[in-house]
Amino acid sequence: MKRALAVLAAVGVLVGGYAALDAADLAPGLLTTAPALPPPPTETPGTRTLPLVPQPTPTTSAGMPLPGLAGASAAPDTAGIQGRVGPVTALPALSDSSLVVRDGQTGAVLYDRDGDTLRTPASTTKLLSAAAIGQTFAPGATLSTRVVAGVGPSDIVLVAGGDSLLAPGKGDPNAVAGRAGLADLAAQVAKSVKARSLTSVSLSVDTTNAAGPTLAPTWGARFRPLGITGAVAMLGRSDQRALPGKAGPADPVGSTRDLFAKRLRERGLRVSVSKKAAKADPAKAGAGGSYGVVESAPVSDQLALALTESDNALTEILARQAAFRSGIVTDAPDGFARTGAWVVSKVASLGIATKGIVLRDGSGLSRENRVTANLLSQLLVLGYDGRHAVLRTALDGLPIGGLTGTLADRFDTATTRAAAGRARAKTGTLTGVSALAGSVVDDDGRLLVYAGLVAGAGTNEARTALDRFVAVIASCGCR
Repeated sequence: MKRALAVLAAVGVLVGGYAALDAADLAPGLLTTAPALPPPPTETPGTRTLPLVPQPTPTTSAGMPLPGLAGASAAPDTAGIQGRVGPVTALPALSDSSLVVRDGQTGAVLYDRDGDTLRTPASTTKLLSAAAIGQTFAPGATLSTRVVAGVGPSDIVLVAGGDSLLAPGKGDPNAVAGRAGLADLAAQVAKSVKARSLTSVSLSVDTTNAAGPTLAPTWGARFRPLGITGAVAMLGRSDQRALPGKAGPADPVGSTRDLFAKRLRERGLRVSVSKKAAKADPAKAGAGGSYGVVESAPVSDQLALALTESDNALTEILARQAAFRSGIVTDAPDGFARTGAWVVSKVASLGIATKGIVLRDGSGLSRENRVTANLLSQLLVLGYDGRHAVLRTALDGLPIGGLTGTLADRFDTATTRAAAGRARAKTGTLTGVSALAGSVVDDDGRLLVYAGLVAGAGTNEARTALDRFVAVIASCGCR
């Protein structure tokens, strides 16, 4: 009997782990390794350039570094592409799909099959959020975590500013997750407090900035316990990021507050913690009332990280921050849907038609989201045209086929290897839904963008078919 129970428990763990990997774009395969860090992002406002792709290592099947962009004469021929992709699009896995290919340098449509059909986009939703966030934050903009004076003479307030990637100790100036450190902030605060002849303080937290629910009502109840997403909060730690199979804390703010109190105690202060909601006085945020501040990595770099690792909570946090700064009231039961609607409005402001587009969140975990492949492809063209620096930096964080992130274990077969090392894409996976949207430089040196949304096919079959589709356009030479 005990042995039977043990077997059932083991099966339960495996099933739960697979579900986490599936929704996090890491399944199939329970032995998926941790994704490699993204290459340093590039920021190229005003200049259309190739996606940044590192030189492949000898162990990959990718070719040599990419050439310069090809001229107009190298543009693919529409009829040629249609002829080449025909056998792939006839695969059973793509029988219920939308597929679009555009010239990344002109935006011209080269292939369109049901590109205007509304479908569930899964994590390719993050591309829309990146476009909206990119319009709100300036290049180089960061998120501040500060401590200011409270109401009483010994009261201090930790103000949550949107940085969910605080290092538990000292910050690393070269990191994205962990750029700002709680130990560094504690050192500033302890010095300031002691300069005021205080030896004990009462610590509280102000969470009014971009406040809102931590989980969306349209998400599965087990998404957070399985590590598919973390709780969406405007204060958190880099060492507690949710991972598939490893849940983050239900209360990231409380966990961060308590560790910060410990860091202050390590510096000789007596600290009591108040769990009551606090509101920082703006008048005390100046030189006389500020005890310390640390800055996150640039928002553009955080976006790149979110796209590389398909980090649902991080995407939601950045989207909510941007929506809040745009005047959206996020602290409501439908806060996720309000942020999603704001994302759609910002995409529309780019001149892209958004009729019928619906977002109930900013990450793509909601099955109620509806997007078209045409819209995704248009966004990608805009992202590479050089006029939207933050979006471009984020796109440079897209995973690379066969090398990084959620594409590290893809494009490694005989029928897909042609795109290894030169295809970038945002993946998307929910049960019964698969998506892929990104860019590739073809054999003629032409930048192409593509989007594929698939329904009803098995995850393995859909991914293989989408990868083959990208490999065909990469090696087409269709002129």
